Amino acid sequence: MSNNFPKVFVIILNYNGRNTIKECLASVFRMNYPNFEVVIVDNDSRDGSFELAKNSFPKAHFIKNKKNLGFAAGSNIGIRFALEKMADYVFLLNNDAVVSKNTLSELIKVAQSEKLKSAGIFSPVIFKGNTKKIWFAGGKINWLKMRAIHKNKLQVASCKLQVTSYATGCAMLVKKEVFKKTGLLDENFFLYYEDADFCVRAKKEGFKSAAVASAKVKHYEKSEENKKAKTYWLVVSGIYFFQKNSPWFLRPWIAVYLIMRKLKNKRDVALGKGGELAKEVARAYKDTKPA
Repeated sequence: MSNNFPKVFVIILNYNGRNTIKECLASVFRMNYPNFEVVIVDNDSRDGSFELAKNSFPKAHFIKNKKNLGFAAGSNIGIRFALEKMADYVFLLNNDAVVSKNTLSELIKVAQSEKLKSAGIFSPVIFKGNTKKIWFAGGKINWLKMRAIHKNKLQVASCKLQVTSYATGCAMLVKKEVFKKTGLLDENFFLYYEDADFCVRAKKEGFKSAAVASAKVKHYEKSEENKKAKTYWLVVSGIYFFQKNSPWFLRPWIAVYLIMRKLKNKRDVALGKGGELAKEVARAYKDTKPA
């Protein structure tokens, strides 16, 4: 590994991303970092996005899955490929995200510095599309209310690095040592919370997560186009995350709080409140099994 320019593999998981994948990849290949390779893992897209990417960016590595494996399992295929190719870092990036020219350079600069030796996972500051509104500048886990919260403000604007409870898989740089000690993403998560789970597990192994103020990414969040699916998986994955990771002394509270949430949802559905999304929440509760 070169101390100045360690090898980075950018892993982009694609699923029907025809409207975003080209802009995403174009921004990646414009980055000024001199030592990276790109891996596109496709979760059986049916919209031609995989072929579009392959024809437009032949320098990338391409892996086509036979079915939609979800975010964790799909990403793990790319991560394994990168580690087998001797990656020093893996940079997970959504197919609806656009990086700045110096995004990777800034992340690596901080990751290689001595500012926070215990950090192993790094997130850029992520903005909502072309706006100046911050979508993610660090994460906080509210164990009592079973929520993982995106911070939309930098705690100290001038601070280049700040510790955070978790990083988001939308754009997340990970040292190879973290995977070696922590393992890969938990494939019991199909969508959402696998990133928070990974960061919680990594922290137990001695690796902190940090947000890097000088690295910036735009996120167009195409998941907002299918609110029903997003709602369903947020509930299913959220329950699994908190049942799996909550401190032992909070487990009784989590069980009680979950019962209260289910009762409220049942009442909302009966009264016609919340529309189709309330019904998706009810379906998620029905489908969720104890961790």
